[in-house]
Formats: sequence, C-alpha cells, structure tokens
Amino acid sequence: MENEQNDRRSKRKGYTLVYTGDGKGKTTASIGLAVRAVGRGYKVLILQFIKSPQRTYGEQIALRKLGVEMRQLGIGFTWTKTPEEHREALQAAWLIAKEEVMSGDWDVVVMDELNNALAIEKFPIDDVLPLQEVLELIDRRPGHLHLVITGRGAKQEIVDKADLVSEVQVKKHYYDEGVPALLGIEY
Repeated sequence: MENEQNDRRSKRKGYTLVYTGDGKGKTTASIGLAVRAVGRGYKVLILQFIKSPQRTYGEQIALRKLGVEMRQLGIGFTWTKTPEEHREALQAAWLIAKEEVMSGDWDVVVMDELNNALAIEKFPIDDVLPLQEVLELIDRRPGHLHLVITGRGAKQEIVDKADLVSEVQVKKHYYDEGVPALLGIEY
C-alpha cells in the first residue's frame, strides 16, 4: 500500500491553492477540497492558525469521522488574548506547519486562516511568522504536495506564487441584520 502511494505521489505535481476575500466560505471551500481528496485516498492535514482548541467546530467533528487530522493551533480572535500570547501561538503554529509540510507524509495540507495571521497589523508578527519563510515553504514543499492557504487579506506575494486563487466576495450577509454566527453553518 505504501509503495503504491509513493508511486502515485512521484507522478503527481502538487499545486498551491489560495482561497481569500471578505466573503464567507473560504474554510468551507478548503474542507470540501479535503473531503474530495480523502475520497481519492489522499492523506490530508488541516492546520488552523487562528481557531483555538478550546472550542469545538462542526468541521472538526465531521472530518474526525473521515479520518482527517485537523488541529487548531491558534488562541482565537486577536482581541481575545494579549499580543504576546498570539505571537507565541503563531510562532508555535508556524513551526508545526513547516515541519508537517516538509515531512512528505501528506498529500494535501490546508493552512487555514494563514492569510488572516499574516495580515495582523495590531502587533508585529513578521519575526514569528515571516512572510519570506511562507514563500520559501511554497517553493520548497514536496513536489507531490497540494498546499491550500485560506483567509482574507492574502498577501500579493502569496497570490503571485499560487497556481489557483479564488476570491470569495460578500454580496449580502445576515450578520448585517444582527444575526450571530449560526451553529452548523459558521462553526
């Protein structure tokens, strides 16, 4: 089985896919891609840079049933903790992401909300999550690996390196009418 998987990997070119924009559905698109990949026998890892392991998410529950590993590496929204706590979490998340991407163990790695993390302006992050290292990781990743990067505010440098970029735009949202995030729809 492992030899068959290695043969398949050696024949496949991996791509970098970016889902960005201000609309809802970027994580959802990456999860749909992950489900499709698992259906084709791919090993998938989803790393979430902002979401906290202190909360439970619907996608996490469903993907666990499919055997997809999903890790929440963040500590929540930037206003919920101190800048130093966020910086520490982002640094640890980035170390894990680099190690997992370069391990060669995965066919698809989703770095969910990485764009959001890179767009933080409330406190410095470039020393703990350097954009240049992200760009180098895109270039150096194993040749078979599909790398998926989500989140609003994708840096132009990431867009330029990507093979596919989809921008999700909001046309209308019930948030604007005071409706909070919906269980089973947003989380």
